[in-house]
Amino acid sequence: MSETAEKIGSHEVAAWLRRHPTFLKQFPDLALTLVVPRDDGPTASLASYQLDVLRDKNRELSRRLADLAANAQINERLAVRTHQLTLALMKQDSAADTLRAMAASLEEDFAGDLVRLIVLHPVAGLEQAPWLQVIEESSPLLGVFRDCLKDGEPICGRLQAEKNTVLYAGRAEEVQSSALLPLPGVGLIAVGSHDGNRFYPGMGTLFLRMMGESLVVALQRFASP
Repeated sequence: MSETAEKIGSHEVAAWLRRHPTFLKQFPDLALTLVVPRDDGPTASLASYQLDVLRDKNRELSRRLADLAANAQINERLAVRTHQLTLALMKQDSAADTLRAMAASLEEDFAGDLVRLIVLHPVAGLEQAPWLQVIEESSPLLGVFRDCLKDGEPICGRLQAEKNTVLYAGRAEEVQSSALLPLPGVGLIAVGSHDGNRFYPGMGTLFLRMMGESLVVALQRFASP
């Protein structure tokens, strides 16, 4: 009884597959589990299909591994540079030197086309610096940054024209994308790029946050008691 039912079931399955020849394209994993005779004839095409599926999977896995390896190398370099930046900031003897070290590192080690720092309070020894602005927290100029200064969340991508104007002034049109790091109570760090794809929404901001935290801690050493 069961053998008859199995035979009927098999015939029904075979008939259904004949009516739906593209079924295995929807479920390639099923094709990999089928046992195919190693004979010449109609089954050879299924064996070939299984091999193609395996090759496609192998190519996809190889691509993913290559991407993972490339990302790992990038993250390793960023981790080393971030660590070096932290050490450099902690070695400085004044708030002015600390900010200079930050700007220099962002320009040289992190290849920023235009680096800008906005601080909320004057810094002795930094009355003239092309990359620095002192803007009081109550200033209308910071109105466009009010929300990000409040929550401290980094922003990556193309900034609004108003933000670019405040940050980059006469060179705002040169900047196609930015990484903006708000430091509540301290100010803003902006790294602008001529490349519109250099910074983009959704990119990782872990190292940006780490750099910002390092700067805040380094500056706290010189805060008035």
